[in-house]
Amino acid sequence: MPKSNDKTIGASSSLLRWLAGVGMIAPATLIVVGLFVYPFMDSLIGSFQNAKSQWTLDNYLYVIDTYHNDFLYTLVICLVSLVLVLALAALLAGWLRLKADPFVEFLFKIPLFVPFVVVGHAMRVFLAPHGTLNSLLASTGWFNPDVMPSVAFSTTGLIVALVWKNIGLTLLLVMGAFRGINSSYLEAARNTGAGGFRLIKDMMIPMSWGTISVAGVLTFTSMIGNFSIPAMLGDAGGSQMLMIDLYYELVYRHDSGAANAIGVVSYIASMGAAIYYVKKVAKS
Repeated sequence: MPKSNDKTIGASSSLLRWLAGVGMIAPATLIVVGLFVYPFMDSLIGSFQNAKSQWTLDNYLYVIDTYHNDFLYTLVICLVSLVLVLALAALLAGWLRLKADPFVEFLFKIPLFVPFVVVGHAMRVFLAPHGTLNSLLASTGWFNPDVMPSVAFSTTGLIVALVWKNIGLTLLLVMGAFRGINSSYLEAARNTGAGGFRLIKDMMIPMSWGTISVAGVLTFTSMIGNFSIPAMLGDAGGSQMLMIDLYYELVYRHDSGAANAIGVVSYIASMGAAIYYVKKVAKS
């Protein structure tokens, strides 16, 4: 009897632990299913259906034929912006690791708290043909204000805005990794004649490559799915980013099938980065 009671108690304890574990993960699981899995599956199914709910590949054929240049344009914008963000974040984080400067650190954390739509509007005003930047340059008398280039509505303006918006989060992640490096390693490198740039390039970056990669994945997926900044700074007469195409198909052409296909294509473009991120998280 005692042994039977022990088994019963052990089974009940195991069941309670299992139920407690399920209860702990249930809210997060429901959020992921409700806000990501269900909408994505609904979009995936809709991308293979026409207006009569018939199964077809016409949506993808239309998207590929109409928006293939925009797809390449989006990838180029995101990759160039990503390289600039990571390079700038690594240099800044390294400098702040070697010479702490709370004011500079605060300045580069400001973008964390600024919404995307505000960034788009601010950059539009700052980089416009007669905006803040050109007005300041013209006030020096070295430039003619009537022939100043417009950075706002161009590829350069898009990249500048995306880099500025994403630098805060990337810097925060990279700086945390750099500050986790044992100071004895840096002191040893200094004793052998390594300067600040060598410490960043040959010590900090290699020792924090996992965190830098994860930061790059998060930044890339944020850029490829951004709408506000391309809507305010994009060139309406040239190539557009994919989220603008999705908006056009959904709002102006009322073609939900094509819009769903664009969304799925965007997801596939970032899926490789997302898989890498999940593997990194699982290993850590």
